[in-house]
Amino acid sequence: MKVLYLDKDSFCAEDFLEALSRYERRGEKTEVVRWRFENQGERENTAVEKALTDAIRKEKPAFLFSFNYYPLASTVANREKVLYVSWVYDNPQSALYSYTMINAYNRVFLFDSGMTAELQRNAIPHVYYLPLAASVQRLDELKVSAADHQKYDAEVSFVGSLYTEEHTFFDRMAGKLDPETKGYLWGLMRAQQQVYGVDLMRPALRSDVLDAMFSALPLQPRGDSVETKEYLYDDYVLSRKLTSVERTEYLAAIGEKHPISVYTKDAGFSVNGITNKGMVMYYTEMPLVFKCSKINLNISLRSIRDGIPLRCFDIMGAGGFLLTNFQSDLLRFFEPDKDFVYFESEADLLAKVDYYLAHPEEREAIARNGYNKIRDGHTFDHRVHEMMEIITAS
Repeated sequence: MKVLYLDKDSFCAEDFLEALSRYERRGEKTEVVRWRFENQGERENTAVEKALTDAIRKEKPAFLFSFNYYPLASTVANREKVLYVSWVYDNPQSALYSYTMINAYNRVFLFDSGMTAELQRNAIPHVYYLPLAASVQRLDELKVSAADHQKYDAEVSFVGSLYTEEHTFFDRMAGKLDPETKGYLWGLMRAQQQVYGVDLMRPALRSDVLDAMFSALPLQPRGDSVETKEYLYDDYVLSRKLTSVERTEYLAAIGEKHPISVYTKDAGFSVNGITNKGMVMYYTEMPLVFKCSKINLNISLRSIRDGIPLRCFDIMGAGGFLLTNFQSDLLRFFEPDKDFVYFESEADLLAKVDYYLAHPEEREAIARNGYNKIRDGHTFDHRVHEMMEIITAS
């Protein structure tokens, strides 16, 4: 079986492709052909469409595969009558509102159960829930040296963007808003900060508020999709800003009591108690952070309402202790306070950091349980088999 992989830089791609290459069905091995896919979000590009068409006709793959969904690839695959399999690992994903989502040759796997249910409720065909995974085999092979311990040992660590590195959509917009609208939006974000798993902001975006936001920051839904202004301003503006606020406030609060290492591309981020260690390489350095930290934090991007972020799998798969905000999909597969720990507020977060730093036996037992769950049921080999069963049955 041959798979044409649309090669774009994606976290975890190498882990998935190795697992896919190991997959055999009825004795037939899988051959992965990489095809460099140059796409910056455009949904029509004559040159790229022709090049992809030529590649399909040359290679004659069983299916195309990409991480995240690309309408352009779907259009070509539908025209050539070849399956296009995509696995969405991030949210927001405005491409999922493209009209091409109804194409018969799509097989779209989503890491977020809520996002999956929304599309299924709207009768979008061939959409399936598939959580992410970790490459335990690779992570086990990465041993921690004495020098690694010296470099990465930490009481608490956080790896991820603070969304302060660039001028955010919200910040660009805020200076042009009237005080009443700006206050209303801050009130929405602070209310949302108290709740996980339910979107309070989108239903509260009244037409007058949307009009004011549009005047200050015009975001126009595409003509080839069913996305709405409410969706764009909620997921791309408010949710991102709220994530920035939560991450910086929570990290600063922890730093007042415990030393914390932060790995982020914002070189200017500096708060008492926090050591900003810059960025780390995904495959070679990040797992060492997780292995050497007593507590590893996940603070999810707020547009991910139910799904398990890849960072959670990476932490548990490396044998690290995971302390995360509440994500409902975690409860589908893992047991809180046994495989991982979640917090519900800043006060709860601080209390749990205190507790688990003071109780190493419990912390280490939870980390072992989480690792065992990943090893036994949530590797990329498991996901490839699940994906292939669905593809061949559909």
